[in-house]
Amino acid sequence: MSQKALFAAGCFWGIEDAFKKMPGVLETTVGYSGGHTESPSYDDVCSDTTGHAETVEVVFDPEKVSFEDLVRKFFDIHNPTTINRQGPDVGSQYRSAIFYLDEEQKAVAEQVKKELDEAGEYDDPIVTEVTAASTFWPAEEYHQDYYEKNPGRAGTC
Repeated sequence: MSQKALFAAGCFWGIEDAFKKMPGVLETTVGYSGGHTESPSYDDVCSDTTGHAETVEVVFDPEKVSFEDLVRKFFDIHNPTTINRQGPDVGSQYRSAIFYLDEEQKAVAEQVKKELDEAGEYDDPIVTEVTAASTFWPAEEYHQDYYEKNPGRAGTC
C-alpha cells in the first residue's frame, strides 16, 4: 500500500524532479501547503501573503523506499540552513519544511534532522520546519512535471 509525504525545499520544479527519479516513488505532485488561504494560486503564493510553501507531494511504495530515505534525499537536494530562501528565491514560500502526516513521520524527520545537525553536515544549523501537514493544494497544471514539459528549462526556477 502506498504512502504520502510532503516536502518544501524552495522552487518545487527541481524538488519534484529529484524525487521523481528515486526508485520506489510512484508519483509526485507540486503544490502548496502550510498556509491559511483556501485554494491558493501560484500568484497568491508568490505574493508571500498566504503562508504557503511551494511543496511536493510524494506518493511512494514503502517496500521499495522508506520515508527516512526520502527525508535524507530532501536534506541532500537543498540548503536546509537558510530561512525563507533557496538560492536566488526569497520569501516564506521557499522555506524548508517537512509537513508530516503522522507521528511516525514526525519522529523520523526530527531524528534525521538532529542527526545531521549533530554530525555537522552543514556549516550552519538546520532551520527546516517539521510541522503537522495542513491541506495540500495542487498547483496549476503547467507546473506539474515542469522539467519534462520544458526540457530546456531543467535546472532553472
